[in-house]
Amino acid sequence: MTAEEGRSVTQEAEQITTGHSVIQDYLKTLDGSPGVYRMLNAQAEVLYVGKARNLRARVSNYARPSGHSGRIARMISETASMMFLTTRTETEALLLEQNLIKQLKPRYNVLLRDDKSFPNIVIPTDHPFPMIKKHRGKRSEKGAYFGPFASAGAVNRTLNQLQRVFLLRTCTDATYASRTRPCLLYQIKRCAAPCVDKISPSDYAALVADAKRFLEGKTTDVQANLASEMSKASEDLAFERAAALRDRIKALTQVQSAQGINPRGVSEADIVALHLEGGQACVQVFFIRANQSWGNRDFYPRTGAGAEEPEILEAFLTQFYDDKEPPRLVLLSHPVDNEDLVTEALSARAGRKVELAVPQRGEKAELVENAARNARESLARKMAESATQNKLLAGLAEAFDLEAAPKRIEVYDNSHIQGTNAVGGMIVAGADGFLKSQYRKFNIKSEAGANSDDFGMMKEVLTRRFERLLTEDPDRKTDAWPDLLLIDGGAGQVSAVAGIMADLGVDDIAMIGVAKGVDRDHGKEEFHRPGQRPFALRMNDPVLYFVQRLRDEAHRWAIGAHRAKRAKAVSATPLDDIPGVGAARKRALLAHFGSAKAVSRAAIPDLMAVDGISEPLARKISDFFNAKG
Repeated sequence: MTAEEGRSVTQEAEQITTGHSVIQDYLKTLDGSPGVYRMLNAQAEVLYVGKARNLRARVSNYARPSGHSGRIARMISETASMMFLTTRTETEALLLEQNLIKQLKPRYNVLLRDDKSFPNIVIPTDHPFPMIKKHRGKRSEKGAYFGPFASAGAVNRTLNQLQRVFLLRTCTDATYASRTRPCLLYQIKRCAAPCVDKISPSDYAALVADAKRFLEGKTTDVQANLASEMSKASEDLAFERAAALRDRIKALTQVQSAQGINPRGVSEADIVALHLEGGQACVQVFFIRANQSWGNRDFYPRTGAGAEEPEILEAFLTQFYDDKEPPRLVLLSHPVDNEDLVTEALSARAGRKVELAVPQRGEKAELVENAARNARESLARKMAESATQNKLLAGLAEAFDLEAAPKRIEVYDNSHIQGTNAVGGMIVAGADGFLKSQYRKFNIKSEAGANSDDFGMMKEVLTRRFERLLTEDPDRKTDAWPDLLLIDGGAGQVSAVAGIMADLGVDDIAMIGVAKGVDRDHGKEEFHRPGQRPFALRMNDPVLYFVQRLRDEAHRWAIGAHRAKRAKAVSATPLDDIPGVGAARKRALLAHFGSAKAVSRAAIPDLMAVDGISEPLARKISDFFNAKG
C-alpha cells in the first residue's frame, strides 16, 4: 500500500467515525448556554433534535460510553456530527426544538404527524343582524369566537341545534341583502327572517345575546329567561308567541340532553390522554368549553423509535399548541418532561396562565380515564387495521411479483366532461390506509384537456408530479417517493406511462394498469404491466377487492375535484378578471347591484357607493367593462 493510499483509507475511516467519541470532541467548544442541538449521521441526515438548559452538560451525557437506554444508545452509535444553536432561555430552546422537529422530521424524535386546524363557531360583530357560522383558520374577522370543536361535523350539529333554539340566520351577507321574501328556514322555524323585517333589531340582538350566553355555558340563565318570557306571553294572551317560546324551550332541552359528557366542575379544559403499546401511541384530545363537551380527536404521533410517555406528551403538547390557543387547564393522563418549561411555553402562547394537571380523583380524573379508555380502544383498532393493511400489501406484492410490499402506493385518475373542467387526481395509500392529507389535484393546463386526450392529461399530471419530486428530493431520502403506481387503464395507458417515466429518468418504479374486463364488469378487472401479458385475479381474492377500493377512491377524488371546478366555473363572473376585485369586493358589488351585468352598466359614482370601492378602483371597473364592450 502506498503512502497516498494509506492516507485515503485513513481519511475515509475518519469520515465514517460515529459514536460517543465523536460527541466527546464537541465538548471542547461548548459552554453552559441554553440552546438546541442536532445529531446527524454519516450521510448528514438529522437523527435527533434536542433542547438543553445547559448545552455542555447535556452533550456530556451523550459522550458517556454506557448507561443509556437502547433507543439512545442506537442514536449515539449512528451520530457522526452535531450542530448547535444557542438561545437566550430554555423556553426559547423548547419552541425552536419543536419547530425544527416539524421541519426536519428526525427519526428519533416524537413527531405529531396530523396537525390540522380545528373549526370554531363565530358570530360577527360588523352587521346589525349578524349570522352564525363555522370558521376555520386565523381569527381575522371581528366577532365572538367559540371553540375549538373536534370536527366540522361537531360544529354543524351544534349550528343545527342553535338554529332551532335561537333562530339566527346562517345565510351569507350577499344572500341576506338580496332576499325579498322569507326562505324555507323561516317556514320550518329555523330562522327569524331579519332579511324581510320579520323581527326587530332589538329582538334579534336579544337572540344573539342568548346564543352567546348558551355557547359560554350559561344555559340555565337562557332557559330561565325563555320560561319567564313564555309565562308573560301567556298572561298577555299572546298565545302564538307563547307557543313559539315553548318550542324553543323544548329544542333547548333536547340540545342539553344530547350533548353527552358535560362536566359540572370543569368549565374550560383540554383532556389529553396517551396510550402506548408495542412502540405505537395514540393520543386522545377531548375539548371541554363552557361546561360542554365539544368533541374529541385521536392522534397517532410517531414515537421516535421508543420514547416513553413523558417525552411523548411533552413533544405532543408543544407541537399541538404551536398554532392553537391553549385553554386555561390541560388535564393529562401522565406527567410530562420539563413541566415548568411546557407550562411557560403554553402560557406565553395563550397570553395568560395555563395549568397542566394529572388528576388522581374526582370528576377530572374520571374525564381523563374516559379519554384514556378511548385512546386504548382507538389504538387497538388502529393496530388491527394496520395488521390487515400490511397483509393486503404483502398479498399485493405477491400477486404482482413486486420485490417487497409497497410502503407508498399512488393511484392516478382523470375526470372531465367532453374536455371541459379537466382535472387529474392522485390518491396515496400505505400501511396506515388512505393518506388523505397527501392527496393532490392537478388542474389540466395543456390542450390535452380541451381535446379530451386522456394520454396527454396523464402525461401532464405525471410530469408535474415527478419533476417536482426530482427537484425537491433528487436523492429519494424522504418517504414522498412511491413504490407502486396504479393507473386506471389498460395496456395503452401503461405503455404511455412507462414512456413518460422513462423520459423523466424514473424507470425503476413498479406500475400496474387496472382495466375493466371484456364485459366491463366489476370483479373481472384485467391487470397490465409493462412488457407482460395481462392477467386477472380470482373473483374472491382480497387483493382484488383492495385494488378495487384504491381505484374507486381515486375515481371519487378525481370526480369530486372536477365537480368543484365545474361549480366554480358556473358561479364565475367577469368581476373575477378585474385586478383589485377580490372575493369580498365581488360579494359587496353583487349584493349592491344584484348582478354582474348591473355592475357593468353602473356609473363611477354609483360604484363608489359600495363599501370598499375607492374612486381609482371604480374607474378601473368602469374601464374594464367599457373596454370589453
